[in-house]
Parts: sequence; C-alpha cells; structure tokens
Amino acid sequence: MLHPQRSLSELPKMSAASQVERAVLEEEFNWLLKEEVHAVLKQLQEILKEASRRFSMPTPGLESQQKQENFILGSSTMDQVKGVLTLQGEALTQADINLKVAKSSQVLHFQFREDKQWKLQQIQDARNHVNQALLLLSSRDDTYQFKTGAEVNKLMDAVMLQLTRARNRLTTPASLTLPELATSGLMKMFTPPMPGDVMVNFYINLSKLCLTVYQLHVLPPNTTKNFKPTGSSVLHNPGAMFELNNNRFEVSHVHKVECVVPWLSDTLVFFTISLQLCQQLKDKISVFSSFWNYRPF
Repeated sequence: MLHPQRSLSELPKMSAASQVERAVLEEEFNWLLKEEVHAVLKQLQEILKEASRRFSMPTPGLESQQKQENFILGSSTMDQVKGVLTLQGEALTQADINLKVAKSSQVLHFQFREDKQWKLQQIQDARNHVNQALLLLSSRDDTYQFKTGAEVNKLMDAVMLQLTRARNRLTTPASLTLPELATSGLMKMFTPPMPGDVMVNFYINLSKLCLTVYQLHVLPPNTTKNFKPTGSSVLHNPGAMFELNNNRFEVSHVHKVECVVPWLSDTLVFFTISLQLCQQLKDKISVFSSFWNYRPF
C-alpha cells in the first residue's frame, strides 16, 4: 500500500526539524574544526617528533638519542659471510666483513677505512620526508582557524603523502645493476681494497639492515656461453651476468645476511599510527559532508 501524500501542514514541521538537525550538525562540525582537528595535529606532531629523533645524527656537545650501535650480521645456516656493522643515524660508520671464499676455505677480511663512512640514502630520505610532514603540521598552530573540511583534508593528504614516501623508502630498497654496484663509491671504502671478483651492497629492507656479498668469476673471451646482461635488481642471483671495462663477469655465489634494527621497527610503527590518525580525521570530515552536502567540505 502506498503512503498517502503528506499534508501541507506537515511541511513546516519537517522544515523546522531539518533546521534543528542542521544547526546541531553545524555546531558539531565547528567544534571538530576548532578543537578536534588541532588535537589530532598536536598528537601527530608528538609522534613524528619521536620518529624524527630516531633518525637524528648527534650534534657535537649535545646529548643525542641516536648513539652508535653495533649489529652482528650472520646466518645460523651458513658461515660464509659474517659482518659487524656500526650504525649511527643514517650513517654506517664502520663495517667489518669476513668472507669465506668458496672452494678454498680462505677467509678474506675487509673493513671501512678510518676516514670513511657510508650514508644510507634510504634512511636519509625517510628522515627528510618526516621533517617535511612536521613542517606541514607546524604551519597550522593552535591559533589557526580551519574554515572548511576541504582545507583539513588537503592538509591531511599532504601529510599522508610525505609519510607514505617515508615508509616506502624503508620498505623498497633501490634496484641497481651489477655494473652500478661494481663502480659504486662503496667499493672504494674498504681496507684492504676489495678484490675485483667480490662486490658488496648495504641496504634497508623494512626494519632490517642487510648486507649482500657477491662473488664473481670472469667469463673467458672465447666462451660459447650465451651472454645476456642482467638488468637492475635489489638482489641478484647466481648466474647473473654483466660487462665492465671490456670484461664479462658472472655471479658465482650470493651471500645475504641481515639484522633487525629496533629503532627502525619503532619508526615504521609511528608511520602506521600517524597514517591511521590522518585517515580517521578524514573519515570524520566525510561523515559531515555526507549528511550535509549543500555546503562544500
């Protein structure tokens, strides 16, 4: 049965009820813009300042949360490679690597020269993105009055972009070709110098500090083996080939060892919490816009 058409006398009552509802929504929305948004921004700043402190390099004469930490990289299933790496903020300040050469049991030992340290670009980039997010948040202090939900969403989107980029830098190591690794400045940092048939790479993967060692052999010039240069990759496999200085090489052995860096684990948690806070605030804005669609949020 169809509902009978509402009488004209009911219309003013509906209009009044609608006006009351809109007044309540407007009051709640103004409170959200004035109070809750700033509370969330303050919480985000506190979390990201803590994340930024994890990344920070020490300033001479000042106490720093980021002290030198030694990490032992090895494997319970193989002993071909062992490394002790010293990490301070974004810099590897010392590396001590032992490599047991396949087929000979000879152990090669390499360490950073005293005047050298290696910047981990992933950590440096992640820290820069965190600081950009903090700059965005500090540009809207307690005295700033947000006027629309769209303005809040724009700020949240910008902050989330920086946080996503920061997280991606830690979760996505750079892909490199074998010639890029062979000619990297990292190869010139060791004493004694790395032999021509050994290459190393350091990178961050999530909260892990990773060391990869490649052993190579030179392919004879008259080899009948099908030579196919390998493209870029985070981790190359045995059998990968490349050409450098008119010589052709093949990867014979690959050794990867890693170790968890606790403060990187903390930092990834901070990113997740911050992204959730941003999204929750956006969700609250969208609730108002769905109920109150005559005004741009």
